Amino acid sequence: MTVDQIKQKLKEKEYSFLRENEKLKDHIILLALGGSYAYGIEKEDSDLDIRGIALNQKNEILLRTDFEQVVDLHTDTTIYSFYKMIQLLKSNNPNTIEILGCKPEHYLYLSEIGKELYQNRNMFLSKLCIHTFAGYAGSQLRRMENKAARLMTQTQRENYILKSIQNARYDFKTRYFPCEEDQIQLYIDSAVQEGYDSEIFMDLQLRHYPLRDWAGMWNEMKAIVSSYHKMGKRNENAISHNKLGKHMAHLIRLYMMCIDILEKEEIITYRLEEKDLLMKIRNGAYLDQNRQPTSDFYDLLNEYEKRFEYAKNHTSLPDLPDYKRIDAFQMEVCERIVKKG
Repeated sequence: MTVDQIKQKLKEKEYSFLRENEKLKDHIILLALGGSYAYGIEKEDSDLDIRGIALNQKNEILLRTDFEQVVDLHTDTTIYSFYKMIQLLKSNNPNTIEILGCKPEHYLYLSEIGKELYQNRNMFLSKLCIHTFAGYAGSQLRRMENKAARLMTQTQRENYILKSIQNARYDFKTRYFPCEEDQIQLYIDSAVQEGYDSEIFMDLQLRHYPLRDWAGMWNEMKAIVSSYHKMGKRNENAISHNKLGKHMAHLIRLYMMCIDILEKEEIITYRLEEKDLLMKIRNGAYLDQNRQPTSDFYDLLNEYEKRFEYAKNHTSLPDLPDYKRIDAFQMEVCERIVKKG
């Protein structure tokens, strides 16, 4: 489907909610392609995903309320409120920061405020992307991991579990009572459990620490470990619907996108230079006759992980987004809305 065809499709009845919903209508500032179309890896049967942003209205600004998002499941459309989107962009959320890196023609609508947001997109970029993108990449890896048991050793799986936990721990300090890094040390050593070659161990040096905060952290870490053992049925379903290649392509794409942010300080959602490689992965070029990822795919993944490690250690990005500039932009937009009435 071409961009012109998509624009015509948005005029049809099934998308009438964009023009009739009171939260949307004249308040939309940005509409863009999402999903496979946005990444440049769509196929003939790919679903059409639409993503967008709508301004909060005067009453919401003054009363400090927020509709957060409008979702239409039938058309795979999600329109975020301006407030909600700003918070997600501040956190360098991969699923939303990509909305500011689309090809120019993939923006189906941009108001003046939408253009200003796009032009100021670099104020959101920070080292937070290291942990958010790595976390999303880890979840993609877990979706396909059990399918490749014969290609991945138990020790390798244990390393991926540890990586996922370390990424999750990054924001523990903002949600739980603080503790020094050396007070909770996680590492891999020779296993004591029967049937394991190696396993994750922990050294704790916590004193006078709130029990409920420790229980929260423990439950999050436990959930990550458990997730590696609950993917069986989902993986079988993915194989039967030929979705494994798609998960593999998205895993590599996440690394590509984050490396660009770290090295070039640019959000590049549409992967023009790597399109052929990503389509090969999606179409099954890295799956064997049993529909499992080949060792070549893991070599490729390892290559991108090394590039990611180098980029994160040499990036010039700030530790945190430019909160002062973001807040000034948000206040200025809200002031314009209130004055307009």
